[in-house]
Amino acid sequence: MRPREPWIWQNPEWPEFRWDAGGLSPALSRARLAQGKVLGMLRLLDANLTSEAAALILVQDGLTTSAIEGERLDLEAVRSSVARRLGLPTAGLPTPPQAVDGLIDVLLDATQHYDHPLTPERLLGWQAALFPTGYSGLHRIRVGEWRGEEPMQVISGRIGRERVHFIAPPRDRLEHEIEKFLGWFNAPSLEVDGLIRAGLAHLWFATLHPFEDGNGRLARAITDMALSQDEGQRMRVFSLSAQILKEREAYYDILEKTQRGGMEVTGWLRWFLQQVEAAASKAEETVEQTLRKARFWLRHQEHDLNERQRKVLNRLLDAGSTGFEGDLNTRKYMGMTKTSRATAYRELADLVDKGCLRPTGKGGRSSSYELLWDGYADF
Repeated sequence: MRPREPWIWQNPEWPEFRWDAGGLSPALSRARLAQGKVLGMLRLLDANLTSEAAALILVQDGLTTSAIEGERLDLEAVRSSVARRLGLPTAGLPTPPQAVDGLIDVLLDATQHYDHPLTPERLLGWQAALFPTGYSGLHRIRVGEWRGEEPMQVISGRIGRERVHFIAPPRDRLEHEIEKFLGWFNAPSLEVDGLIRAGLAHLWFATLHPFEDGNGRLARAITDMALSQDEGQRMRVFSLSAQILKEREAYYDILEKTQRGGMEVTGWLRWFLQQVEAAASKAEETVEQTLRKARFWLRHQEHDLNERQRKVLNRLLDAGSTGFEGDLNTRKYMGMTKTSRATAYRELADLVDKGCLRPTGKGGRSSSYELLWDGYADF
C-alpha cells in the first residue's frame, strides 16, 4: 500500500509555497475584473450610502463566517451589533449578545485597521473576543492563549472508524511557526499579487491552527485583512465568507487535499480566486440594492412617515426582492412594530395611499402588500 503524502508542514521546504503563475493568470484576471467592477460601483455612493452598503456586507460576513463552522447567529442581533458600531440607526433592534459583538469587533478591526501590524497579542485578543464566556458551546476552552500540548487533529467518523482529515504542527514549534507567519504577513512582497497573498495567508494560518477553537473564523478575518490591504479599503466591499458558505463542502475538500499535496498550491489558489470572483460579482447586487434604496427614500422624502412605518419599509428594502419571507400583511406589521391591529391596518393603508406599498391581491380576507421600487412593484 502506497504511503500517504506527509502533511504540508512536514515538508522540508515548508513554508516555501509554489504555484503556476501562468496557469493562474485567467482566474486572477477574472477575479481582478469582478473586484474592479464592484469598487467602481462603490464610487457612485456617497459616504452615508457607502456605510450602508458596508453594513449589509458586514452582516453577511458575520452570519456566514459563523455558519461555515456550524454556528447559527440571530440575524437581528448581528444587524444590531453592526449598526451600533457603524453609527447607523438601531431603533427596534435588540441588544446583541457579547459573543456577537466580539465577532463584529474582530471583523472590523481586521479591515478598519488593516495597516496596523498583525501581532501575537492582536491574534490572542481576537480569539478571546470570539469566546467571551470561555466556552465553545458546552465545552470550556483556552481563551486568549495558544492551544495546549495535546495534538490538534480534525477527525470525523465513529470510534474505531475515525478518519483524520488534518493534523496541525505540534505545540512545541507553534510559537516559532506563528512568528514566521507574522513576519511574512507584516512584510508583504511586491512580487506576490495581493489576491494570491490573501489566498496564501488563509492557507498558512489554517494549517497552523493555533487555537483550540475559532481558527476558521480567524483565518477568514486575516484573509479579509489581506484583501483590505490589497484594495486600500477600510470596509469590505464583498463577503468572501458568504461565498465560501455556498461552497462549504468544496472548501473543506480543497483545504484537506492541499494539506497532503506538498508545497505546490496552485489548485488551492485557483479555487480561492474563483471564490473572490464570485463574491465580488454578488456584491454588485448589494451596491445596486443600496442605490435603489436611496432612490426610494429620495422619491418619498416629502412624505410624513412615522418611525414604525420607516422601520417596516427599511426591513422590506433591506430584504430586496427575495429576502423577505412572503408578502407583508397586517399580522407581520403588528409583529414588527408591536402595535395594535387597528393601528397596523391604518398605517398600511397610509403607505398604500402614499405610493410606498400596493396590495398584491393575495391573502383573501388578510390583505398582503408589496414594496414599490421607483414607482413599480418589486416582482
